[in-house]
Amino acid sequence: SGQVREAVRGARAVVLDLRGNSGGLVEEAVATASLFLDGGPVASYQARGEDRELTAAPGGDTVTPLVVLVDGGTMSAAELLAGALQDRCRAVLVGGRTFGKGTVQQPSRLADGSVLELTVGRYATPSGRSPDGTGVVPDVPAQPADDPAALALRVLAGLGTRQGAPG
Repeated sequence: SGQVREAVRGARAVVLDLRGNSGGLVEEAVATASLFLDGGPVASYQARGEDRELTAAPGGDTVTPLVVLVDGGTMSAAELLAGALQDRCRAVLVGGRTFGKGTVQQPSRLADGSVLELTVGRYATPSGRSPDGTGVVPDVPAQPADDPAALALRVLAGLGTRQGAPG
């Protein structure tokens, strides 16, 4: 999230490219979502029979037009991030349906130094959708002949006009 924070500082519009992003730490996804949300839900999941809420920190940029590029290689925590920004009406998702890995893993270090990742639950986006097995469907699907980056810029141009951002 630190790299994203630096990259978007002062930007008039943002394209967040999550294509081919296999995920990572849920905490990083929540921290990145916090850059674009002002508090509120990012995701929820159940672990050991207990409901857990992941929430964005307050004070994120909720004004700058945002497009998120996704595809079949967008997985896990990257899907959580994309789904949260879509559900909260903060970003327009462009590209292809995401992979569909909506599980939360908890790493445990074993005595021999190896790491075992246990699936502790399935997460849901703020609207209650679980991408597990189905993926997150983009708002603007890219066709095979489309250049997704160029499509994202066209969508951003429309967002800038609609939201009255300076030209």
